[in-house]
Amino acid sequence: MSNKFDTKKIHAGYVPEDHNYSATVPIYQNVAFDLDSTARTKKILAGELPGSYTYSRVANPTVDVFEKRINELDGGVGAVAVGSGMAAITDAVLNTAEGGGRIIAPLDIYGATLDEFRTLFPKFGIYTDFVENINNFDQVEKLIKPDTKAIYAESVSNPITNIADVEGLAKLAHSHNIPLIIDNTFPTPYLFNPIKHGADVVVYSSTKGINGHGNAVSGIVVDGGHFNWGQDKFPQFLEPEITLKQPGRKDTSFAAVCGKAAFIQRLRTKYLRLFGAVLSPFDAYLELLGLETISERISKEVATSLKLAHFLERNTHVEKVYHSGLLNTDQKDLVKKYFPRGIGTIFSFKLKGTQENVNKLLDSVKVFTYLPNVGDNRSLIVNPSDVTHREVPKDELTKENVTFNLLRLSIGLEDADDLVALGSSN
Repeated sequence: MSNKFDTKKIHAGYVPEDHNYSATVPIYQNVAFDLDSTARTKKILAGELPGSYTYSRVANPTVDVFEKRINELDGGVGAVAVGSGMAAITDAVLNTAEGGGRIIAPLDIYGATLDEFRTLFPKFGIYTDFVENINNFDQVEKLIKPDTKAIYAESVSNPITNIADVEGLAKLAHSHNIPLIIDNTFPTPYLFNPIKHGADVVVYSSTKGINGHGNAVSGIVVDGGHFNWGQDKFPQFLEPEITLKQPGRKDTSFAAVCGKAAFIQRLRTKYLRLFGAVLSPFDAYLELLGLETISERISKEVATSLKLAHFLERNTHVEKVYHSGLLNTDQKDLVKKYFPRGIGTIFSFKLKGTQENVNKLLDSVKVFTYLPNVGDNRSLIVNPSDVTHREVPKDELTKENVTFNLLRLSIGLEDADDLVALGSSN
């Protein structure tokens, strides 16, 4: 019988006897590991000594535990931790569409992601076909071309909290032999497991709710292990790979050697190892500490976010609240299906009035901290149109309801009455 979530978040991926019986995961703050002998070195490089380490840019024991723990919580076949959430998105997309191709994505995604898809990936031959509503499957299907390599979406969008119908998207993607990549940063593995609903690759900015303390920038990619990468559409997985050569092995491609784990093994070998956006051992340790309390933190934060959202709905100074968990939108059935524990700790609202009113509120907050992060144990506030989504053209922001008076909240662990009282006084 496999352990449940709250047991895995404490123990998964760690064997104390392999680390001098340390009850907590040690920080291996070192660059390289003694190879001991030429004979042992040959075995390590041939993959005959699993659990052995050579260089921390490729793998590190502290980082390894973090990867294994998230992988078990998400139900994947492997995970790779990287230096930031944007590094996770970059590596996942490049590993999928290497050599050129197209990605389908919604317009209502994080501003930096939209900027990367629109202005940076095309320089690598990867172009994005944007859709206004990712759940309009007819519209999405019309965008699928012979060179389309993946569908990409956020499980809960930033900052309007639109819900992606992951099962429907996965079914559509797989009918065209392409994978579904889901950014699950807002819900975290505690609230939602995209792989269980058909997603092939999951990315996180683990800087956010997974860590929960605003003290380490990090990202992670999880491979569901169900997609067939051994097809002509993805030739990079069929190419001979020098690091996989062994005596007597004829086919040295990632698809042949790694099977279900081809995607994540290739990402580690070609992108983590060569692009080098590694996660430090100390930051991995901080991520593990935060992960140990994820259930307790997020459960309270979800409850508080709903209480505050209901308060704002009744506030005469508020024009509209964007929180899908209120079940007052046409997405209520998706919320009930995918998010029985809540959609997360982040939501947005529009303040009535002028830019001066918005500035006055932002300059007056006391309990809330004005900064561009989410998922912290402190409650945060930011104006997306000027900060987190400033790269997006104003006309597109307006289409997605990200106007000058939209304010995004990330609810922390403070007393809910104090957060509501602050709103009342302002």
